[in-house]
Amino acid sequence: MILSLMSAPLEDLVREWLRLDPNESTRKDVEQLWDNNAIGELERRMRTRIEFGTAGLRGKMEAGWSRMNDLIVIQASQGLCAYVLEHVENAVTRGVVVGHDHRYNSERWAQLTAAAFIANNVKVYLHNGLVHTPMVPFSVKALNAACGVMITASHNPKQDNGYKVYWENAVQIIGPHDVGIAQSIMQHLEPRVHDASQVIESALCIDCTEEMKKGYFHSLSNLRAKTLSFDGASVAFVNTSMHGVGDPFTSQAFEIVGFSPYTPVKEQQHPDPEFPTVKFPNPEEKGALDLAITTANAKGASYVLAQDPDADRFSAAENCDGKWVTFTGDQLGTLFAYHVFEIYKASSKPIGKLAMVASTVSSKMIEAMAQIEGFHFVDCLTGFKFIGNTALNLVQAGYEVPFGYEEAIGYMFGSEIRDKDGVAATMVFAQLAASLRARGTTVSAHLQELYRRYGYFETSNSYFVCTDPLVIENIFRKIRSSGDMGSSQGRSYPSSIGGLQIRSVVDLTEGHGYDSTNVPTYQPKLPLSLGHMIQFRASSNTDDSRIVLTIRTSGTEPKIKYYLEGSGSNRQAVHNLLGGVVDDLAEDWMNAAENGLGRP
Repeated sequence: MILSLMSAPLEDLVREWLRLDPNESTRKDVEQLWDNNAIGELERRMRTRIEFGTAGLRGKMEAGWSRMNDLIVIQASQGLCAYVLEHVENAVTRGVVVGHDHRYNSERWAQLTAAAFIANNVKVYLHNGLVHTPMVPFSVKALNAACGVMITASHNPKQDNGYKVYWENAVQIIGPHDVGIAQSIMQHLEPRVHDASQVIESALCIDCTEEMKKGYFHSLSNLRAKTLSFDGASVAFVNTSMHGVGDPFTSQAFEIVGFSPYTPVKEQQHPDPEFPTVKFPNPEEKGALDLAITTANAKGASYVLAQDPDADRFSAAENCDGKWVTFTGDQLGTLFAYHVFEIYKASSKPIGKLAMVASTVSSKMIEAMAQIEGFHFVDCLTGFKFIGNTALNLVQAGYEVPFGYEEAIGYMFGSEIRDKDGVAATMVFAQLAASLRARGTTVSAHLQELYRRYGYFETSNSYFVCTDPLVIENIFRKIRSSGDMGSSQGRSYPSSIGGLQIRSVVDLTEGHGYDSTNVPTYQPKLPLSLGHMIQFRASSNTDDSRIVLTIRTSGTEPKIKYYLEGSGSNRQAVHNLLGGVVDDLAEDWMNAAENGLGRP
C-alpha cells in the first residue's frame, strides 16, 4: 500500500482510494459513505487489504481495499504480470490465459486482467464468453502459457467474486509463488490501465476459445471407458448446473459418451448471477438439490447429477426404492477410485505403476483399497493446489496418476487437467451408473459391495463456530498439553478419545510440526500449515473398529473444522463409535459450552 492501512488515519485511506479507483460507481460509493459519516462501514472496507493467498483472491464485490472491485483486480493483475515476467521463461511470447464465469463483474474483470498484461506487451488468450473453471488450466497446458487467471467465486454466495491463479504447470499456485505474487502486487499499486475498452481490438488479445473447447472435449472422450459395456439410453438422469455455466459443457460431454440427453432442471439450467432458487449455490448445501429431486420424481429418473456454478465440483443422488440418497464426497471418491482401478487393471498395465492422490482430510478407504490391490496411494494437504502438484511429482517419479480427489466434492480425472473438473466427474459417474445397470445393479448397491470388500467406512464431518482467535489458540494449546501421547518426545497430546486408544498423532501446524510415526526424526512428511491442523488415528482394543480424526482451523471462516471417519467390519459398531468421538471432542477437547462455541 502506498499508505500503511493499519496505522493511517481513515480519511487518508479514503482519499487514497478516491485518487486511485478508476471506477466512477465505486468512487461514488466511497464518497457517499464518507459524506454520511459511515465510519464503521468505511473501517471494515478500508482498514485491511484483501489477502492474496493460495486461492488467489475471493471476497464481496464492493468498494474498498478489503473487497473485490476494479482497482483490486487491476492491482492484482499488475503485480501478477510483473512476477510472471520475472519468474517464467519466455512469458511474453508464451502469453497468459484468462477466463470468466457469469457472475456480476466477471466479464469486465477478465478484460481488465487482460488489459494489465497487454500493457506490458504480454500476449493474452482471452476466452470469449462464459467458460467453466477447468477450461483455464486445460488451456494453460495446451497452449504452454505462462499462467492462467479465472474470474470466479465458484459456489460462494451471489455477492462474492474471485480471482483464481494457475501457474505455468497448469496447477493452482502454491508457495513460494503465492507470497511472491502478494509482494509484487504491493509494488505495483498505481494503476497503469483504467479501463478495458481497447482490449478486444488489441493484436495481443487472441481468441482461441473454440479451439480450446474442441481440445477439451477430445480429452473428455479419452475418459470414455471402452472396456465397459452399457446402453446410453438405459438410465434416466436429471442434471442441475446450479444457475452456473456448466450446462453446455455437460450436455456435450453426455453426447460424447453416447448417452441420451439428460433432463435439465429448467429453473437452474442457465447462467443467472442472482442464483434465485438457492441460498448458497453449492451442491453440498442442505436443500440445494431439492429442485433437481423434484424434477427427477416427475420424470421418473434414477439419478440426479449436479455441478456447482463454475462446474469444477460434482455431486450425485440416487433414488433408492423411493428414498433419495445423496452420496457424500468421500463415497463418490471411493466409487470413482475403484472405477479407475478397474479400467487400469483391464489395460494389463503394471498395477505397481498406478497411483492415486487424496487430501489428508479425505476418506482412508482408498488407502485400504490400495493396500489390498497393490497400487500406490499418497495423501497431501487440503486443496487441489496440493493434489495437482502431488500428481505431477508422482508422474515425474514414473507413476501414472489417473485420479485424485478431495472430500469437498472435487475430482480430477486423466492427465490433461490437474485440477477438479465437475463435467468430467459427471461423465464418469454416468458411465458408472449405466455400466452397473447393465450388470443388474445400482451405484448404491455397488458401494455396499465395496464396503464388504475393503471394510465399512463412515464419515462425520462438521465444525464449531468461534469468532474469538484467542479462544481458538487456547483450545489448541489445551489439546497439545492434555495427555501423555508423545511424552517420550516431549509432547503431551491426548491418549484416548471415545473409548479408543490414540495410536498416532500428526501435527501439521507451523511451529508444532510432529509425526509420531516418523521415527527417528518425528518430523511430518507433509508440508506444515499456517493454521492449526492435527490428525489423530485411534483404534479399539477389543475389535477392528478405528477412526481418523483431523481438526483444523479455517483460513476463510471463524470455524474449527473436524473431519472424522470410522471404519471396521461391523457397520453398527462404527456408526455408534462416531457419536462417542464427537461427544468427547465437543465436551472434553473443545469445551464447547464453556467456550461458547456454535454448532451447525
